[in-house]
Amino acid sequence: MNWLYPIISVIIVSAVAFIGLWTFAMKSSNLHKIVLYLVSFSAGALLGDAFLHLLPEAVEETGFGIAVSLYILLGIIISFVIEKIIWRHCHLHKCTAGHHHARPQPFAYLNLIGDGVHNFIDGLIIGASYLVSVPVGISTTLAVILHEIPQEIGDFGVLVHGGFERTQALFYNFVSGLAAIMGVVLALFLNQTTAVTNFLVPFAAGNFIYIACTDLLPELHKSVSIKESLAQVLMFLLGIGVMVALLVFLE
Repeated sequence: MNWLYPIISVIIVSAVAFIGLWTFAMKSSNLHKIVLYLVSFSAGALLGDAFLHLLPEAVEETGFGIAVSLYILLGIIISFVIEKIIWRHCHLHKCTAGHHHARPQPFAYLNLIGDGVHNFIDGLIIGASYLVSVPVGISTTLAVILHEIPQEIGDFGVLVHGGFERTQALFYNFVSGLAAIMGVVLALFLNQTTAVTNFLVPFAAGNFIYIACTDLLPELHKSVSIKESLAQVLMFLLGIGVMVALLVFLE
């Protein structure tokens, strides 16, 4: 098996994380005005991804048994525990500072972890597709890129809102994307991915559900303006809509 094509593919997928570069042409004040809309979009995209892509994939592979439910809950529980640990650290070091966070908040780190798991799964999927054939691998890579673009836009907004500077958000988003390389290497090395993905897919879904419902959506409730609230709802629905469109397109 030639490893060149799959490795190049995941490097390209990882580079999608730099889509946030377009914000560098904006003033910080303007970026902060739109960042909550990006958070809204990300919340919709995360839930859409979890319920429309990840969970159906997990159920298709193994059926909706007790194992899938436990893996989803494990994703939620581990996210909760990690956030509690980070929150305790932030409390001791006084990390919170008003509406715009002065230092990275726990949900920003959780988003990186969840995105890393998701990228790792993408790498597994790309690696498995290249084991079938090069054309299948290339088509799968294109599908993953289309899937990652809206996801990475939302992730960048979450990281900036969570306290990261734009350069930091781009860097850490890219580092998280490199998990795809580990995924593709594991897939090619093991020559099969079933056992790993059966656990990671519902686990990632649980992580995304936790982030969207406990961290991102509550942030949106801080805005009481009818105009802003309506715009946030529309962006939330757009995030879900993009995942629906990808589902239809990829079928």
